[in-house]
Amino acid sequence: MNKHEPAGRKLDLRNGRVELSHGSGGRAMARLIGEIFHAAFDNEWLAAGNDQAAFDIPAGRMAMTTDGYVVSPLFFPGGDIGKLAVHGTINDIAMAGARPLHMSASFIIEEGFPLAELKLIAESMGEASRAAGVAIVTGDTKVVERGKADGVFISTSCVGIIPAGLALSGDKARPGDVVLLSGSIGDHGVAVMSKRENLSFDTEVLSDTAALHELVAAMVETAGGAIRLMRDPTRGGVAATLNEIAHQSRVGVRIDEKAIPIAPQVAAACELLGLDPLHVANEGKLLAVVAHEAADALLATMRAHPLGAQAARIGEIVADEHCFVQMTTAFGGGRIIDWLSGEQLPRIC
Repeated sequence: MNKHEPAGRKLDLRNGRVELSHGSGGRAMARLIGEIFHAAFDNEWLAAGNDQAAFDIPAGRMAMTTDGYVVSPLFFPGGDIGKLAVHGTINDIAMAGARPLHMSASFIIEEGFPLAELKLIAESMGEASRAAGVAIVTGDTKVVERGKADGVFISTSCVGIIPAGLALSGDKARPGDVVLLSGSIGDHGVAVMSKRENLSFDTEVLSDTAALHELVAAMVETAGGAIRLMRDPTRGGVAATLNEIAHQSRVGVRIDEKAIPIAPQVAAACELLGLDPLHVANEGKLLAVVAHEAADALLATMRAHPLGAQAARIGEIVADEHCFVQMTTAFGGGRIIDWLSGEQLPRIC
C-alpha cells in the first residue's frame, strides 16, 4: 500500500463502485488506497509510502503466520470479514504464546464492489487492529474482473515475539494433562449461517470473533511453563482441533459433554440445522492443554479475563495408541468424536 492519494476528484464513497482502474497502479488506485485503506489503518509505517515496512523488534524467538479470509456473507451478526481477518491472524500468533507485533493485509477486490462496503470493511479492520494494539503496516490491493471473485477476499500475515523459555507445540500433550476451553462453542458458525440462511432466533446469536492475545498473555504469566499447547478451534471446531492434537502428540483425548459450555440458542440452532456444535467454527475461543498441577490456577486466570469468563475444564489427555477423541455424553454413554467428513459449513472464515 505505497500509493499516496493524488490531488483531484475524490472517490464517491457513497454510491461509487470498484473499477478495474482501481487496480491499475495509476491515479485511481492511489485514490482508492489513500482514501480507504490509509485513512482506515493510519500509522507511521503506512505514511512512509514504501513497498514494505521496516521496524525494530525486541530480542527473542519470532512467530509468523499467514491466513486468507473468504467468508460469506461479508457482514454477519457480531462482525465482518475485516474484523475477522484481524482477529483470526492475531490469534494464530497468540496460540504460540507470542505477543503479536505487526500485520500485513492484501485485498483481492471484484470489479463492481461497492466502495461504501469496502470502506466499512477497512474501517472495521482499522478499529480491530488499534483495539488489539497491532498495526497493519503494509499490504497490497488487486482488482479482478466482475465474476472472477466474490466481492472481496483478504489475506493477512502477522509477526510476533515469543517469551523466553516458552515453546508451545501440538506434539507436547502427555497423558494426565488437562484440556481447558475458554468459553462457549459454535457462536461464530451459527451467526454466519443464520445470516446466510435468513434465520432469526428469540435471542440473536453473535459471532464470538475476538483477539485472544491478552488472555494468552495472562495465562503465560500465571504458569507459562505448565502450558503444553494452545489452539483456536476455528474451521472444523473443537472436534477437529482435538483430533489434530491427538494425532500430533500420539495420545488420546477424553472429554465430558456436560462440561462443554454452549449457549442455549446456539444449541437450539444446531439442532434445527442438523449441526454438531463440536464441528462448528469459533473465532474467539481457545483450547489449552496444560499440566494437571497447574490446571486450577490457569482456569482461574482465564475466568478472571472477559474473554475467558466461561472457561471450563472439559477433559484430559490419556494414553491411546489409536489416538481417539472420546466423549462421555450427557446421558452417561460414550462416543467417538471423529474428524468431520466433508465441509459442514463452507466459507465460514
